[in-house]
Amino acid sequence: MSRSLKINHVALVVQELESALKFWCDDLGLNLESQHDVPAEESRVAYLPIGDSQIELVEPLNDDSGVARFLSKRGPGMHHLCLEVEDLDAMAERLRTRGVRLINESPRLGADGTRYLFVHPQSTGGVLLELYQLPGSAPSPPP
Repeated sequence: MSRSLKINHVALVVQELESALKFWCDDLGLNLESQHDVPAEESRVAYLPIGDSQIELVEPLNDDSGVARFLSKRGPGMHHLCLEVEDLDAMAERLRTRGVRLINESPRLGADGTRYLFVHPQSTGGVLLELYQLPGSAPSPPP
C-alpha cells in the first residue's frame, strides 16, 4: 500500500499570474522557484517554496481549460491540495477499489518527470486533490 508522505503544495487559481506574484513575492517576501506552462492542463504555474512545501499559483492559458472553468465558476482562491505519495499506481488502484472517483484514470507525466493524477471533489468532501509521485521515487519494499 502506498503512503502519503507530505503536503507537496497548495494550489491557488489566479486571474493573472504576474499580478499574483506581486503580492506573494514582493509584498509577502516569498521566493519564486520556477514558472512554466503546463500544456496538458492548459495552464501556467509558478512555484513558491514555503517551509517543506510550496504554494503553486495557477493561471489558465485559455477560456476553455478546466482551470478557466473553475475560475469562472468559483473565482480566484484555493484550487487543490497536493499530497506526495510513494507509489502513485498503488494509491490509484487502492482508491479505485474503494470506489473513489478519479478525474484522470491513469497518471499523467509532468515536464519534470513528476507523475500525477487528480481525485474528484465529490469523493473528498469538496476538495480537489492531486496526488504526486516525484521523479526517481520508488515504492518502499514490503517489510
